[in-house]
Amino acid sequence: MMEILEEVELCFPLLNSSCKKPMRTPFEFILSYIILSSITLLTTTLNLLIIISISHFKQLYTPSNLLLLSLAVSDFFVGLLMVFQIILIDGCWFLGDLMCTLYYLLDYTITSASIGTMVLISIDRYVAICDPLHYSTKVTQKRVQVCVFLCWFFSIIFQILILKDNLKQPGRYNSCSGECVVVSDYIAGLVDLVVSFIGPVTVIIVLYMKVFVVAVSQARAMRSHIAAVTLQGSVKVTAKKSEMKAARTLGVVVVVFLICLCPYFCVAYTGDNLLNASSDAFVMCLFYFNSCLNPLIYALFYPWFRKCLKLVITLQILQPGSSETNIL
Repeated sequence: MMEILEEVELCFPLLNSSCKKPMRTPFEFILSYIILSSITLLTTTLNLLIIISISHFKQLYTPSNLLLLSLAVSDFFVGLLMVFQIILIDGCWFLGDLMCTLYYLLDYTITSASIGTMVLISIDRYVAICDPLHYSTKVTQKRVQVCVFLCWFFSIIFQILILKDNLKQPGRYNSCSGECVVVSDYIAGLVDLVVSFIGPVTVIIVLYMKVFVVAVSQARAMRSHIAAVTLQGSVKVTAKKSEMKAARTLGVVVVVFLICLCPYFCVAYTGDNLLNASSDAFVMCLFYFNSCLNPLIYALFYPWFRKCLKLVITLQILQPGSSETNIL
């Protein structure tokens, strides 16, 4: 009877080098499965709706929305990656060492691209609020497209360099069969910490502090002069209000992003700089859950997203000329 119990606890019962499964009650297993599956379904569905909306409706072809599209793409892939976390519920990796390394490569690349996109969003809002007269000339569709491409390209190259040893020999750091572990050396880990976390987060916080200060001063100025504006001035005031509302909305996105991101990096860069997929599932899922929150924030603050949502769900986008629909 004891042998049967011992075999059940192993990822690969026939291998002496097999990892042991963590002890979980059936209730914990089922609850984890339900939660992860729900987040996966919700994240992929909501972000796919954003991707379809911004890609389909021509009125949404703006530099700011292109950045939201990039963020939605990364969030969509995060939702797909949650499938691997579902596989890891029982603490065992059955897909092989190469797939393990590729999983982490994809995970880290998406994380880097998300952070890079957040930096670009912060820069976009900074220029829109702090230098509105030159916004249309500084932030063009072409420039944003190039920045988004470079963001994803360098994220891929950078993470390949960070994980090069793991890619050369997948599974070299696994202590037993059924484990999924990647390790980077001290220098690589330090560079990754600065480039992927400390640097971008510092830029984001500094830019949004400046945006907040300027937005508050503009709001006070508008309140003091609101009674004396002309019709033309009213249009300018409305435009400024629109820009500040967008900054406030994206500010919420950034704050939520940082709250979900910090625990992930705190765990990833403590101790011996080793990430174990099963033991760090909680902080990874917290980061993943942020990808589910972003579309909900858009739905709460953006009327255009709610309108697009209705048109997509009712399949009205399949009608001829639907891309020309007035969304804003």
